[in-house]
Amino acid sequence: MKSEDLRAVQAPLKERYRETPAAALITLSAQGRIGEGVSCKVQTGRALVVAGLHPATGGSGQTACSGHMLLEALVACAGVTLGAVATALGIELRDASLRTKGDLDFRGTLAHPPALEVTRRRTSA
Repeated sequence: MKSEDLRAVQAPLKERYRETPAAALITLSAQGRIGEGVSCKVQTGRALVVAGLHPATGGSGQTACSGHMLLEALVACAGVTLGAVATALGIELRDASLRTKGDLDFRGTLAHPPALEVTRRRTSA
């Protein structure tokens, strides 16, 4: 997408949000359904993902880890934002990579207070 194309698409949205700030507030939602064993089926909009226990809590490793999914969502958000801002400013990104790491205390899934701390984020362009 070219800078002028993105600006043309976003201009009416920016104007609308300036005139009616409440219009910019959108509730996002996700839903899941308990699956077989200890799992949850989550519809992502593109595919059905089955999330289950991480091996550190007794999982088989055959299902997606919800902690990984959370970090993947953060990376996706940052990547889309980076691309949109670069496009709007007319900056050509030939290559960029994003990485997020989080420290998860798995005792939290074993009846102790849970803790997930996203401590390291890196973007390379």
